[in-house]
Amino acid sequence: MTKPTLAGCARALACMLAASVLATPAAHAACMSPAQVVAMANDYMQRQPTPNPEGLSVADGECSRAKFNSILQALFGPPVGYKVGLSNRAVQKRFDYDAPVWGMLYAPMLLRSGETVDAAFGARPLYEADMLVRVSDAAINKARTPIDVLEAIDQVIPFIELPDLMVQSPAPPVLTGAGIVAVNVGARLGVMGAPIPVPILRAERFSMLESLRDMDITVRADAMTVDRGKGSDVLGQPLEAVVWLVQDLARDGRALKPGDLISLGSFSRLLPPARGVAVEVEYKGLPGNPRVAVTFR
Repeated sequence: MTKPTLAGCARALACMLAASVLATPAAHAACMSPAQVVAMANDYMQRQPTPNPEGLSVADGECSRAKFNSILQALFGPPVGYKVGLSNRAVQKRFDYDAPVWGMLYAPMLLRSGETVDAAFGARPLYEADMLVRVSDAAINKARTPIDVLEAIDQVIPFIELPDLMVQSPAPPVLTGAGIVAVNVGARLGVMGAPIPVPILRAERFSMLESLRDMDITVRADAMTVDRGKGSDVLGQPLEAVVWLVQDLARDGRALKPGDLISLGSFSRLLPPARGVAVEVEYKGLPGNPRVAVTFR
C-alpha cells in the first residue's frame, strides 16, 4: 500500500488545523499555526532542522503537539504507544523543566535489534539507552504505584532510542520544555531487543521491581564503554514514568490500552551517532543481562 505524501497530507490537513486554531481559546494564543506545523512536518520528513518553537507555554506546546501528531498519524498510521521524555532528573535540570513530557510512537519508528541505520537518520540525531514496556491490561490507567504498573504489563523490552531534537538550536535555553513537547519529544526511531516476560508470581514481580531499579546499564560504541546508568536514574524507579504518564494522559482525555508500548526515558546521556560505529546497550541485573544493538552507516 502506498503511503501518502506529506504534500498531500498537508493539503488535506491544513483546513482541519486552521479550524482547530480558530477553536483554540485565548490561553493558547502562541500555539503553532497550521502553516508552522505543516512546515515543521515537512522539515521532519526531509530530515532538516526546523525553526525553534518560540514563546510557548506548556498548554501551547501541548496544542502544537496535537497538530503535529495529526500529520504524523496521516503519514504513519495510528500511534502504537508513547514515549516519556525528561524523566531523568539530570535531563530535567538541563532543560530547566521540573516534570516529564510525552510524545507518540508509531509503528514505522520501531526497528529490531541488530538493524543498520543511517547515522544521519534525523536533523539532530542522537542515541540513548532506554527501555520499553508493553501494556497488557487497561487497569494500568488506575496505576498509582510501580507494582500497579507491573501487574498491568506483560513485557519489558531493552531499547535504544534514536531521538531527533529536530530544531535549529537544540540546546537550552533556546529549546525549552514546551518546545520539546511541541516537537513530539523528538520521537524518530528506536531499536528493540528481545522482550523479557513479566513473571506471574507476585514475589517474583517484586523481585523484578528491585531489578529494574537497581540494574546497571552500560552503553558501548565499538565495544568501548561510552556511558553508564542505573535503573533509578529514571524517577528513582523506571516504572514511575508510567505512573506519571497515565495521570497526564487522563488530564488530556486519553487512556492506555492493551498492546501499547511505552518508552520510559533516558538511562544515559544523549550521544551523537557516527558512521560505521556499532552501539550496544547491556542491562546487568535483568534476567540474562540482555543486550540490544544498532549499527550506524
